[in-house]
Amino acid sequence: MSTTTTTTAQPITAETILRLFPDIDTTSEALSGHDEEQIRLMDEVCIVTDENDAPIGTASKKICHLMTNIDKGLLHRAFSVFLFNDKNELLLQQRASEKITFPDMWTNTCCSHPLSIPTETGANLVDSIAGAKRAAQRKLDHELGIKTEQVPFEDFRFLTRIHYKAPSDGKWGEHEIDYILFIKANVDLNPNENEVQATQYVTADGLKKLFEDPSLKFTPWFKLICNSMLFEWWESLDSGLEKYTNEQEIRRML
Repeated sequence: MSTTTTTTAQPITAETILRLFPDIDTTSEALSGHDEEQIRLMDEVCIVTDENDAPIGTASKKICHLMTNIDKGLLHRAFSVFLFNDKNELLLQQRASEKITFPDMWTNTCCSHPLSIPTETGANLVDSIAGAKRAAQRKLDHELGIKTEQVPFEDFRFLTRIHYKAPSDGKWGEHEIDYILFIKANVDLNPNENEVQATQYVTADGLKKLFEDPSLKFTPWFKLICNSMLFEWWESLDSGLEKYTNEQEIRRML
């Protein structure tokens, strides 16, 4: 098991990022013409990390997702929730057309970011996992209307982290250390139409058939996870998942 530490010589702030990435693009021009609510959410402050997931600063969601900054090496922390019902069917969502990155694409239950707030940050893996779980509860409510009591903190199971990079279009993209979280729960859905345009539950075989439909588009991180370990994890959902949980090393999928 490898461990990483962060320096305490200077505070981890947005100014730190400007020192590390002096040529970073901080303009708002790229947001012109987008949905007003989605523009507002681009002000949320993400956790910027090094390649070993150690926090090195903070930056807005907008700054983190511009390809000009990603190409300079800017990397941030994220999470991906896979929620299964009591039939072991996986809940998928189709991202709203209003989304600035990866609009209209199908993906796993919920994908977002721990924010630079006390309950969601962490400089070691244990604290970072806890932060990702709290962020997952917050975003499941925001995107899908799933109340926190239906997805208890202790029911989330952390599997691993993946490091990947993917463009959305010529302007936007992702470069993330993504925490993979599984949870099994029967939930009530009340989707936020500004975030999610459709949902469906699928079996493993049903998902494989969806991948064969050329009219459907899927987010790159979801396809990476599906093409690597998802179906093996899925088979072990009720028995044997423990051998896949709490993986210490980061899976590099670049």
